[in-house]
Amino acid sequence: MTTTFNDLGVAPDLASRLASRGIDEPFPIQVAMLPPALAGRDVCGKAPTGSGKTLAFGIPLVTRISQARPRRPRGLVLAPTRELAGQIEKELTPLAAVRSRSVAAFYGGVGFGHQLNALRRGVDIVVATPGRLADLVDRGDIRLDEVDIVVIDEADRMADMGFLPEVRRLLDQVRPDRQTLLFSATLDGDVDVLVKRYQHDPVRSEVRATEEAVDLTEHAFWAAPRELRTELTVRAIDHFGSAIVFCRTKRGADRLTKQLGAHGVTAAPFHGDRTQQQREKALAAFMKGRVQALVATDVAARGIHVDEVGVVVHHDLPADHKDYVHRSGRTGRAGAAGAVVALVPPDQASEAKKLQRKLGMVPGTSTPPPPVLADGQPVVRAPVRNDVVPGPAVKGPHHNPSNDQRRRKPVPRPGPPRRGPGGGGGTRRTGTRSA
Repeated sequence: MTTTFNDLGVAPDLASRLASRGIDEPFPIQVAMLPPALAGRDVCGKAPTGSGKTLAFGIPLVTRISQARPRRPRGLVLAPTRELAGQIEKELTPLAAVRSRSVAAFYGGVGFGHQLNALRRGVDIVVATPGRLADLVDRGDIRLDEVDIVVIDEADRMADMGFLPEVRRLLDQVRPDRQTLLFSATLDGDVDVLVKRYQHDPVRSEVRATEEAVDLTEHAFWAAPRELRTELTVRAIDHFGSAIVFCRTKRGADRLTKQLGAHGVTAAPFHGDRTQQQREKALAAFMKGRVQALVATDVAARGIHVDEVGVVVHHDLPADHKDYVHRSGRTGRAGAAGAVVALVPPDQASEAKKLQRKLGMVPGTSTPPPPVLADGQPVVRAPVRNDVVPGPAVKGPHHNPSNDQRRRKPVPRPGPPRRGPGGGGGTRRTGTRSA
């Protein structure tokens, strides 16, 4: 028997608004977390990105908070990145409107003027990055002593980015009898300290990605001489039509963006040196299909939530397996098919094998197909290494061979010439039920 939002205790007016948006059946994390959260319990949820976390905490927020006074919000959501804060605001606003509650996002990269005006009018639910919220608190523009419900989203990413000291300082200013909802992909280490210090007897739940969702994403590690990485990136983008390409540095992202443009691939950089307006413009162009690739640093690994990204390309290998998971999660969202390609220079082959072992993959590096010119002839500049044993695309953890026939596209093989700028990559849409 299918569980409904009404079965979980969601009020009819909120359930009706969800239904009007085509959201009728709750995700597993919502089934587990909504009843205790609506009852006022602290909850601690372990769930992957795209599992429906935003509604799991958004519905209790909208249901339980009262109207705020100027500069004194009643609900607080802490998020690690500007983009995630904006996504949460967008997701909660129509739901909050049902109860005449207001939602506003507060993050850096933009001026204080608009944000200060909103606080003076009164904001019921504040969604903020730790840095900007701390600035507002230090300036005396906001007080947290009337916050009834706190949400800490992507707590593990907060820890990775070094935000936990600031998060703790902010939580210490919230009323001690608040309700605290925490969501994270991992609950060990510093995140566990956060749970023990700021939650009271939390209801815990863990939701894993389904086997089907994992199986629908192909992972390939290509042996890639450094001088061929750009051309191999072009091949991956050509085959799948849209891509998020990750570089380790901001300068490297800018350089690769120009190189892709020289190969006829429309691309936009996305990193911390770009203004918020530039980042929003680049993301909008990507979602509408005007840009084939976003070239990003790890600042985007948790902040971008876009459906139907064809491929994630690790142009530079990630620093560790956690960053690999965060980056790769931008494709194959909500059970859709996806592909991940990691480019492995000869001097990083050992590093790639260690990464694969930590990810539960069988170590191995495939020899990629050679890039092609407009006339279909292979590029002959620098040969791909032949001393690496060729192999198939590396499957992710829990691979089930019986699912292989359901995959959308295999790892790229030599094919027809590449399209010009603007080719491939249809319109993409933002996910409406993702965290």
